[in-house]
Amino acid sequence: MPRNNNPHNNQTSSDHENKLRWWQLSLLGVACTIGTGYFLGAGLAITIGGPSVLISFVIAAIGTYLVFDVLAQMTAEHPVKGSFRSYAKQAYGRWAGFSSGWVYWSSELLITGSQLTALSLFSRFWFPNIPMWVLASVFAILGLAIIFAGTKGFERMENVFAIIKVSAIIMFIVLGVLALCGVLGQGKSNPSFPFDTFFEKGFIGLWSSLLFAFYAFGGIEIMGIMAIRLQEPKDAPKSGRVMLSLIAIIYVVSLTLTIIMISWKTLNTKESPFLQALHQYELPFVPHLFIGILIIAGFSTMVASLFAVTSMLVTLAEDDDAPSLFAKKTKNRPLFAIGLTTAALILSIVCAMLLPGKVYVYITTAAGLMLLYNWFFILITSGSILQLTKWGKMKRFLGMLILLTAISGSLFHHTSRPGFFVSLGFLLLITIVTLLIRRKWKKNIKE
Repeated sequence: MPRNNNPHNNQTSSDHENKLRWWQLSLLGVACTIGTGYFLGAGLAITIGGPSVLISFVIAAIGTYLVFDVLAQMTAEHPVKGSFRSYAKQAYGRWAGFSSGWVYWSSELLITGSQLTALSLFSRFWFPNIPMWVLASVFAILGLAIIFAGTKGFERMENVFAIIKVSAIIMFIVLGVLALCGVLGQGKSNPSFPFDTFFEKGFIGLWSSLLFAFYAFGGIEIMGIMAIRLQEPKDAPKSGRVMLSLIAIIYVVSLTLTIIMISWKTLNTKESPFLQALHQYELPFVPHLFIGILIIAGFSTMVASLFAVTSMLVTLAEDDDAPSLFAKKTKNRPLFAIGLTTAALILSIVCAMLLPGKVYVYITTAAGLMLLYNWFFILITSGSILQLTKWGKMKRFLGMLILLTAISGSLFHHTSRPGFFVSLGFLLLITIVTLLIRRKWKKNIKE
Protein backbone atom coordinates (compact mmCIF):
# COMPACT_ATOMS: atom_id res chain seq x y z
CA MET A 1 0.00 0.00 0.00
CA PRO A 2 1.37 3.49 -0.87
CA ARG A 3 2.74 5.25 2.14
CA ASN A 4 1.26 8.65 1.30
CA ASN A 5 -2.22 7.54 0.33
CA ASN A 6 -3.76 10.64 1.90
CA PRO A 7 -2.48 13.86 0.31
CA HIS A 8 -2.78 15.56 3.69
CA ASN A 9 -0.25 13.27 5.36
CA ASN A 10 3.43 14.21 5.69
CA GLN A 11 2.83 17.91 5.08
CA THR A 12 5.55 20.39 5.89
CA SER A 13 4.72 23.24 8.24
CA SER A 14 4.80 25.72 5.34
CA ASP A 15 2.38 23.54 3.35
CA HIS A 16 0.07 23.47 6.34
CA GLU A 17 0.20 27.24 6.70
CA ASN A 18 -0.86 27.63 3.06
CA LYS A 19 -3.94 25.49 3.66
CA LEU A 20 -7.37 26.91 4.36
CA ARG A 21 -9.10 26.87 7.73
CA TRP A 22 -12.78 25.90 7.74
CA TRP A 23 -13.98 29.49 8.28
CA GLN A 24 -11.82 30.69 5.39
CA LEU A 25 -13.55 28.19 3.11
CA SER A 26 -16.90 29.47 4.45
CA LEU A 27 -15.89 33.02 3.53
CA LEU A 28 -14.77 31.83 0.11
CA GLY A 29 -18.14 30.11 -0.32
CA VAL A 30 -19.99 33.32 0.58
CA ALA A 31 -17.89 35.23 -1.94
CA CYS A 32 -18.51 32.70 -4.70
CA THR A 33 -22.25 32.51 -4.00
CA ILE A 34 -23.64 35.98 -3.27
CA GLY A 35 -23.65 37.94 -6.49
CA THR A 36 -25.79 38.96 -9.44
CA GLY A 37 -27.77 35.71 -9.13
CA TYR A 38 -29.25 37.19 -5.97
CA PHE A 39 -28.96 40.96 -6.31
CA LEU A 40 -30.50 41.00 -9.81
CA GLY A 41 -31.88 37.48 -10.30
CA ALA A 42 -34.10 37.83 -7.22
CA GLY A 43 -36.14 40.35 -9.22
CA LEU A 44 -36.84 37.69 -11.85
CA ALA A 45 -37.87 35.24 -9.14
CA ILE A 46 -40.28 37.77 -7.56
CA THR A 47 -41.77 38.71 -10.94
CA ILE A 48 -42.44 35.06 -11.77
CA GLY A 49 -43.54 33.76 -8.37
CA GLY A 50 -44.80 36.84 -6.54
CA PRO A 51 -44.36 37.01 -2.75
CA SER A 52 -44.46 33.20 -2.57
CA VAL A 53 -40.87 33.36 -3.82
CA LEU A 54 -39.94 33.36 -0.12
CA ILE A 55 -40.97 29.70 -0.05
CA SER A 56 -38.88 29.07 -3.17
CA PHE A 57 -35.78 30.42 -1.46
CA VAL A 58 -36.32 28.24 1.61
CA ILE A 59 -36.76 25.16 -0.60
CA ALA A 60 -33.69 26.13 -2.65
CA ALA A 61 -31.64 26.52 0.55
CA ILE A 62 -32.66 23.01 1.66
CA GLY A 63 -31.90 21.54 -1.77
CA THR A 64 -28.52 23.28 -1.90
CA TYR A 65 -27.61 21.98 1.54
CA LEU A 66 -28.51 18.40 0.54
CA VAL A 67 -26.18 18.63 -2.46
CA PHE A 68 -23.31 20.18 -0.55
CA ASP A 69 -23.74 17.71 2.30
CA VAL A 70 -22.88 14.71 0.10
CA LEU A 71 -20.17 16.66 -1.74
CA ALA A 72 -18.56 17.60 1.58
CA GLN A 73 -18.77 14.01 2.80
CA MET A 74 -17.03 12.78 -0.35
CA THR A 75 -14.38 15.48 0.08
CA ALA A 76 -13.83 14.54 3.73
CA GLU A 77 -13.44 10.82 2.93
CA HIS A 78 -11.65 11.13 -0.43
CA PRO A 79 -9.92 14.53 -0.83
CA VAL A 80 -8.88 14.57 -4.49
CA LYS A 81 -8.21 17.20 -7.13
CA GLY A 82 -11.16 17.68 -9.45
CA SER A 83 -13.78 17.20 -6.71
CA PHE A 84 -17.17 16.06 -8.06
CA ARG A 85 -15.76 15.35 -11.51
CA SER A 86 -13.17 12.94 -10.07
CA TYR A 87 -15.85 11.27 -7.94
CA ALA A 88 -18.08 10.78 -11.00
CA LYS A 89 -15.17 9.16 -12.85
CA GLN A 90 -14.38 6.94 -9.87
CA ALA A 91 -18.02 5.86 -9.58
CA TYR A 92 -19.02 5.29 -13.21
CA GLY A 93 -15.95 5.44 -15.39
CA ARG A 94 -14.17 7.86 -17.66
CA TRP A 95 -17.28 8.89 -19.60
CA ALA A 96 -18.89 10.17 -16.39
CA GLY A 97 -15.87 12.28 -15.43
CA PHE A 98 -15.62 13.63 -18.97
CA SER A 99 -19.28 14.62 -19.26
CA SER A 100 -19.52 15.95 -15.68
CA GLY A 101 -16.48 18.15 -16.20
CA TRP A 102 -17.74 19.61 -19.47
CA VAL A 103 -21.28 20.15 -18.16
CA TYR A 104 -19.79 22.11 -15.28
CA TRP A 105 -17.46 24.03 -17.60
CA SER A 106 -20.45 24.96 -19.78
CA SER A 107 -22.54 26.03 -16.78
CA GLU A 108 -19.81 28.32 -15.44
CA LEU A 109 -19.28 29.70 -18.93
CA LEU A 110 -22.96 30.65 -19.11
CA ILE A 111 -22.86 32.04 -15.58
CA THR A 112 -19.93 34.25 -16.57
CA GLY A 113 -21.92 35.62 -19.50
CA SER A 114 -24.91 36.24 -17.26
CA GLN A 115 -22.77 38.08 -14.72
CA LEU A 116 -21.08 40.23 -17.35
CA THR A 117 -24.50 41.32 -18.60
CA ALA A 118 -25.70 42.06 -15.07
CA LEU A 119 -22.57 44.07 -14.29
CA SER A 120 -23.14 46.14 -17.42
CA LEU A 121 -26.75 46.78 -16.38
CA PHE A 122 -25.63 47.91 -12.91
CA SER A 123 -22.94 50.19 -14.35
CA ARG A 124 -25.37 52.00 -16.62
CA PHE A 125 -26.73 53.63 -13.46
CA TRP A 126 -23.60 55.77 -13.60
CA PHE A 127 -22.78 55.55 -17.32
CA PRO A 128 -26.14 55.43 -19.18
CA ASN A 129 -24.65 56.47 -22.52
CA ILE A 130 -21.87 53.86 -22.67
CA PRO A 131 -22.80 50.70 -24.66
CA MET A 132 -23.17 47.52 -22.63
CA TRP A 133 -20.49 45.70 -24.63
CA VAL A 134 -17.91 48.35 -23.66
CA LEU A 135 -18.75 48.03 -19.97
CA ALA A 136 -18.69 44.23 -20.25
CA SER A 137 -15.27 44.39 -21.90
CA VAL A 138 -13.83 46.44 -19.03
CA PHE A 139 -15.06 43.95 -16.42
CA ALA A 140 -13.83 41.00 -18.50
CA ILE A 141 -10.31 42.46 -18.74
CA LEU A 142 -10.18 43.17 -15.00
CA GLY A 143 -11.43 39.65 -14.19
CA LEU A 144 -8.84 38.02 -16.44
CA ALA A 145 -6.10 40.11 -14.80
CA ILE A 146 -7.02 38.69 -11.39
CA ILE A 147 -7.11 35.11 -12.72
CA PHE A 148 -3.70 35.69 -14.25
CA ALA A 149 -2.43 36.80 -10.83
CA GLY A 150 -2.94 33.24 -9.53
CA THR A 151 -4.79 31.33 -6.82
CA LYS A 152 -3.46 33.23 -3.80
CA GLY A 153 -4.51 36.57 -5.21
CA PHE A 154 -7.94 35.13 -5.99
CA GLU A 155 -8.43 33.85 -2.44
CA ARG A 156 -7.35 37.09 -0.78
CA MET A 157 -9.63 39.16 -2.99
CA GLU A 158 -12.62 36.86 -2.50
CA ASN A 159 -12.27 36.88 1.30
CA VAL A 160 -12.44 40.69 1.34
CA PHE A 161 -15.36 40.70 -1.11
CA ALA A 162 -17.25 38.16 1.01
CA ILE A 163 -17.25 40.58 3.95
CA ILE A 164 -18.35 43.43 1.67
CA LYS A 165 -21.25 41.37 0.27
CA VAL A 166 -22.58 40.29 3.64
CA SER A 167 -22.18 43.87 4.89
CA ALA A 168 -24.18 45.12 1.89
CA ILE A 169 -27.13 42.86 2.63
CA ILE A 170 -26.98 43.69 6.35
CA MET A 171 -26.90 47.38 5.41
CA PHE A 172 -30.03 46.90 3.34
CA ILE A 173 -31.71 45.02 6.20
CA VAL A 174 -30.87 47.85 8.63
CA LEU A 175 -32.17 50.49 6.20
CA GLY A 176 -35.29 48.41 5.61
CA VAL A 177 -36.01 48.16 9.32
CA LEU A 178 -35.44 51.92 9.71
CA ALA A 179 -37.82 52.56 6.80
CA LEU A 180 -40.53 50.39 8.37
CA CYS A 181 -40.08 52.24 11.66
CA GLY A 182 -40.58 55.58 9.89
CA VAL A 183 -37.07 56.85 10.54
CA LEU A 184 -36.40 57.38 6.81
CA GLY A 185 -39.61 59.32 6.28
CA GLN A 186 -42.56 58.52 4.04
CA GLY A 187 -41.87 56.37 0.99
CA LYS A 188 -43.82 56.33 -2.26
CA SER A 189 -45.75 53.24 -1.19
CA ASN A 190 -47.24 52.17 2.12
CA PRO A 191 -45.17 49.34 3.60
CA SER A 192 -47.24 46.20 4.20
CA PHE A 193 -46.85 42.48 3.81
CA PRO A 194 -48.90 41.31 0.77
CA PHE A 195 -50.95 38.60 2.48
CA ASP A 196 -53.77 39.03 -0.03
CA THR A 197 -51.52 38.50 -3.07
CA PHE A 198 -49.04 36.05 -1.55
CA PHE A 199 -50.15 33.20 -3.84
CA GLU A 200 -51.45 35.38 -6.66
CA LYS A 201 -49.12 33.68 -9.14
CA GLY A 202 -50.41 30.29 -8.01
CA PHE A 203 -48.57 27.01 -7.68
CA ILE A 204 -47.17 27.29 -11.21
CA GLY A 205 -45.59 30.66 -10.37
CA LEU A 206 -44.02 29.22 -7.24
CA TRP A 207 -42.81 26.20 -9.22
CA SER A 208 -41.31 28.32 -12.00
CA SER A 209 -39.54 30.70 -9.60
CA LEU A 210 -37.68 27.86 -7.88
CA LEU A 211 -34.99 27.76 -10.58
CA PHE A 212 -34.05 31.42 -10.02
CA ALA A 213 -33.96 30.87 -6.26
CA PHE A 214 -31.49 28.04 -6.81
CA TYR A 215 -29.41 30.26 -9.08
CA ALA A 216 -28.84 32.60 -6.13
CA PHE A 217 -27.14 29.70 -4.29
CA GLY A 218 -24.80 28.73 -7.13
CA GLY A 219 -21.22 28.51 -5.90
CA ILE A 220 -21.10 25.49 -3.60
CA GLU A 221 -19.38 23.44 -6.29
CA ILE A 222 -16.46 25.91 -6.21
CA MET A 223 -16.24 25.21 -2.48
CA GLY A 224 -15.95 21.54 -3.40
CA ILE A 225 -13.07 22.29 -5.76
CA MET A 226 -11.29 24.42 -3.13
CA ALA A 227 -11.99 22.01 -0.23
CA ILE A 228 -8.92 20.00 -1.21
CA ARG A 229 -6.92 22.87 0.30
CA LEU A 230 -8.51 22.55 3.75
CA GLN A 231 -6.15 21.90 6.66
CA GLU A 232 -8.65 19.29 7.82
CA PRO A 233 -10.86 17.84 5.03
CA LYS A 234 -13.27 16.55 7.68
CA ASP A 235 -14.22 20.22 8.33
CA ALA A 236 -15.77 20.56 4.87
CA PRO A 237 -19.34 19.76 6.06
CA LYS A 238 -19.09 22.29 8.92
CA SER A 239 -17.78 24.93 6.56
CA GLY A 240 -20.74 24.41 4.23
CA ARG A 241 -23.33 24.39 7.01
CA VAL A 242 -22.12 27.72 8.40
CA MET A 243 -21.97 29.32 4.96
CA LEU A 244 -25.39 28.12 3.79
CA SER A 245 -27.09 28.97 7.09
CA LEU A 246 -25.76 32.52 6.95
CA ILE A 247 -26.75 33.02 3.32
CA ALA A 248 -30.22 31.48 3.70
CA ILE A 249 -31.07 33.70 6.69
CA ILE A 250 -29.94 36.98 5.13
CA TYR A 251 -31.56 36.07 1.79
CA VAL A 252 -34.99 35.41 3.29
CA VAL A 253 -34.87 38.41 5.66
CA SER A 254 -33.78 40.87 2.95
CA LEU A 255 -36.35 39.53 0.45
CA THR A 256 -39.11 39.78 3.04
CA LEU A 257 -38.20 43.43 3.70
CA THR A 258 -38.18 44.16 -0.04
CA ILE A 259 -41.64 42.69 -0.52
CA ILE A 260 -42.92 44.72 2.44
CA MET A 261 -41.26 48.00 1.38
CA ILE A 262 -42.41 48.07 -2.25
CA SER A 263 -45.25 46.52 -4.23
CA TRP A 264 -43.84 43.46 -5.97
CA LYS A 265 -46.05 44.24 -8.99
CA THR A 266 -44.08 47.41 -9.73
CA LEU A 267 -40.65 45.72 -9.84
CA ASN A 268 -38.77 45.54 -13.13
CA THR A 269 -36.16 42.89 -13.91
CA LYS A 270 -33.50 45.29 -15.25
CA GLU A 271 -32.74 46.81 -11.86
CA SER A 272 -32.01 45.23 -8.50
CA PRO A 273 -35.23 44.89 -6.44
CA PHE A 274 -33.33 46.06 -3.37
CA LEU A 275 -32.27 49.24 -5.09
CA GLN A 276 -35.84 49.82 -6.30
CA ALA A 277 -37.07 49.46 -2.72
CA LEU A 278 -34.56 52.08 -1.49
CA HIS A 279 -35.34 54.49 -4.36
CA GLN A 280 -38.62 55.38 -2.62
CA TYR A 281 -36.80 57.26 0.11
CA GLU A 282 -34.73 60.40 -0.10
CA LEU A 283 -31.34 58.85 0.45
CA PRO A 284 -29.14 60.56 -2.15
CA PHE A 285 -25.95 58.74 -1.23
CA VAL A 286 -27.38 55.24 -0.68
CA PRO A 287 -28.20 54.31 -4.31
CA HIS A 288 -24.65 55.16 -5.39
CA LEU A 289 -23.15 53.24 -2.48
CA PHE A 290 -25.41 50.27 -3.11
CA ILE A 291 -24.64 50.24 -6.85
CA GLY A 292 -20.94 50.19 -6.01
CA ILE A 293 -21.47 47.24 -3.70
CA LEU A 294 -23.61 45.43 -6.29
CA ILE A 295 -20.84 45.83 -8.85
CA ILE A 296 -18.27 44.49 -6.37
CA ALA A 297 -20.54 41.53 -5.59
CA GLY A 298 -21.18 40.74 -9.24
CA PHE A 299 -17.54 41.15 -10.17
CA SER A 300 -16.52 38.83 -7.34
CA THR A 301 -18.79 36.00 -8.51
CA MET A 302 -17.73 36.58 -12.11
CA VAL A 303 -14.08 36.16 -11.12
CA ALA A 304 -15.01 33.01 -9.17
CA SER A 305 -16.67 31.63 -12.32
CA LEU A 306 -13.61 32.50 -14.40
CA PHE A 307 -11.45 30.73 -11.84
CA ALA A 308 -13.72 27.67 -11.93
CA VAL A 309 -13.83 27.57 -15.74
CA THR A 310 -10.04 27.81 -16.02
CA SER A 311 -9.33 25.33 -13.19
CA MET A 312 -11.75 22.74 -14.56
CA LEU A 313 -10.28 23.05 -18.06
CA VAL A 314 -6.77 22.47 -16.68
CA THR A 315 -7.99 19.43 -14.71
CA LEU A 316 -9.73 18.00 -17.78
CA ALA A 317 -6.57 18.46 -19.83
CA GLU A 318 -4.38 16.83 -17.15
CA ASP A 319 -6.72 13.83 -17.25
CA ASP A 320 -6.68 13.63 -21.07
CA ASP A 321 -10.32 14.71 -21.26
CA ALA A 322 -9.37 17.94 -23.03
CA PRO A 323 -6.48 18.83 -25.37
CA SER A 324 -3.21 18.54 -23.41
CA LEU A 325 -2.09 22.06 -24.34
CA PHE A 326 -4.67 23.45 -21.87
CA ALA A 327 -2.67 21.87 -19.04
CA LYS A 328 0.59 23.52 -20.09
CA LYS A 329 1.80 26.32 -17.85
CA THR A 330 4.18 29.18 -18.42
CA LYS A 331 5.58 30.69 -15.22
CA ASN A 332 2.97 28.64 -13.34
CA ARG A 333 0.12 30.17 -15.40
CA PRO A 334 -2.14 28.02 -17.68
CA LEU A 335 -1.96 30.48 -20.56
CA PHE A 336 -3.81 28.30 -23.08
CA ALA A 337 -6.65 27.65 -20.64
CA ILE A 338 -6.87 31.37 -19.87
CA GLY A 339 -6.85 31.98 -23.64
CA LEU A 340 -9.92 29.77 -24.15
CA THR A 341 -11.64 31.50 -21.22
CA THR A 342 -10.88 34.83 -22.91
CA ALA A 343 -12.46 33.61 -26.15
CA ALA A 344 -15.57 32.58 -24.21
CA LEU A 345 -15.74 36.03 -22.63
CA ILE A 346 -15.56 37.67 -26.04
CA LEU A 347 -18.50 35.52 -27.15
CA SER A 348 -20.45 36.63 -24.07
CA ILE A 349 -19.72 40.27 -24.86
CA VAL A 350 -20.93 39.80 -28.46
CA CYS A 351 -24.18 38.29 -27.11
CA ALA A 352 -24.61 41.26 -24.77
CA MET A 353 -24.14 43.57 -27.74
CA LEU A 354 -26.62 41.77 -30.01
CA LEU A 355 -29.31 40.84 -27.49
CA PRO A 356 -29.05 43.30 -24.57
CA GLY A 357 -32.74 43.09 -23.65
CA LYS A 358 -33.03 39.31 -23.53
CA VAL A 359 -29.57 37.89 -23.04
CA TYR A 360 -29.57 38.14 -19.23
CA VAL A 361 -32.83 36.23 -18.77
CA TYR A 362 -32.02 33.54 -21.34
CA ILE A 363 -28.42 33.00 -20.24
CA THR A 364 -29.37 33.10 -16.56
CA THR A 365 -32.00 30.41 -17.08
CA ALA A 366 -29.66 28.18 -19.09
CA ALA A 367 -26.83 28.72 -16.59
CA GLY A 368 -29.07 27.84 -13.64
CA LEU A 369 -30.28 24.68 -15.36
CA MET A 370 -26.78 23.52 -16.30
CA LEU A 371 -25.77 24.06 -12.70
CA LEU A 372 -28.67 21.92 -11.46
CA TYR A 373 -27.83 19.14 -13.94
CA ASN A 374 -24.37 19.02 -12.42
CA TRP A 375 -25.75 19.06 -8.86
CA PHE A 376 -28.11 16.22 -9.76
CA PHE A 377 -25.16 14.14 -10.96
CA ILE A 378 -23.32 14.89 -7.69
CA LEU A 379 -26.25 13.33 -5.82
CA ILE A 380 -26.24 10.32 -8.14
CA THR A 381 -22.48 9.87 -7.70
CA SER A 382 -22.71 10.03 -3.91
CA GLY A 383 -24.83 6.87 -3.92
CA SER A 384 -21.86 4.95 -5.30
CA ILE A 385 -18.99 6.69 -3.47
CA LEU A 386 -20.47 6.95 0.03
CA GLN A 387 -21.81 4.32 2.41
CA LEU A 388 -25.04 6.18 3.13
CA THR A 389 -27.33 5.39 6.04
CA LYS A 390 -31.08 5.08 5.51
CA TRP A 391 -31.46 8.71 6.55
CA GLY A 392 -28.64 9.65 4.17
CA LYS A 393 -30.37 7.83 1.31
CA MET A 394 -33.65 9.60 2.10
CA LYS A 395 -31.91 13.00 2.03
CA ARG A 396 -30.26 12.09 -1.25
CA PHE A 397 -33.55 11.21 -2.92
CA LEU A 398 -35.21 14.30 -1.46
CA GLY A 399 -32.45 16.43 -2.96
CA MET A 400 -32.92 14.77 -6.35
CA LEU A 401 -36.68 15.39 -6.17
CA ILE A 402 -36.22 19.08 -5.32
CA LEU A 403 -33.77 19.54 -8.20
CA LEU A 404 -36.08 17.83 -10.68
CA THR A 405 -38.91 20.06 -9.49
CA ALA A 406 -36.83 23.18 -10.13
CA ILE A 407 -35.69 21.96 -13.55
CA SER A 408 -39.20 21.05 -14.74
CA GLY A 409 -40.61 24.32 -13.41
CA SER A 410 -38.66 26.26 -16.04
CA LEU A 411 -40.98 24.86 -18.73
CA PHE A 412 -44.05 26.55 -17.29
CA HIS A 413 -43.09 30.19 -17.79
CA HIS A 414 -42.38 32.00 -21.03
CA THR A 415 -39.42 33.81 -19.44
CA SER A 416 -37.47 30.66 -18.57
CA ARG A 417 -38.63 28.30 -21.33
CA PRO A 418 -36.12 29.47 -24.00
CA GLY A 419 -33.26 29.01 -21.53
CA PHE A 420 -34.42 25.44 -20.91
CA PHE A 421 -33.97 24.58 -24.58
CA VAL A 422 -30.58 26.35 -24.65
CA SER A 423 -29.45 24.12 -21.77
CA LEU A 424 -30.75 21.04 -23.59
CA GLY A 425 -28.71 22.09 -26.61
CA PHE A 426 -25.56 22.15 -24.46
CA LEU A 427 -26.43 18.75 -22.96
CA LEU A 428 -27.07 17.25 -26.40
CA LEU A 429 -23.75 18.55 -27.73
CA ILE A 430 -21.82 17.21 -24.70
CA THR A 431 -23.62 13.84 -25.02
CA ILE A 432 -22.72 13.53 -28.71
CA VAL A 433 -19.08 14.43 -28.04
CA THR A 434 -18.95 11.95 -25.13
CA LEU A 435 -20.28 9.12 -27.32
CA LEU A 436 -17.75 9.90 -30.06
CA ILE A 437 -14.89 10.08 -27.56
CA ARG A 438 -15.94 6.75 -25.99
CA ARG A 439 -15.53 5.08 -29.38
CA LYS A 440 -12.02 6.45 -29.57
CA TRP A 441 -11.24 5.23 -26.05
CA LYS A 442 -12.49 1.71 -26.88
CA LYS A 443 -10.47 1.66 -30.10
CA ASN A 444 -7.31 2.69 -28.24
CA ILE A 445 -7.88 -0.10 -25.68
CA LYS A 446 -8.23 -2.73 -28.45
CA GLU A 447 -5.04 -1.52 -30.12
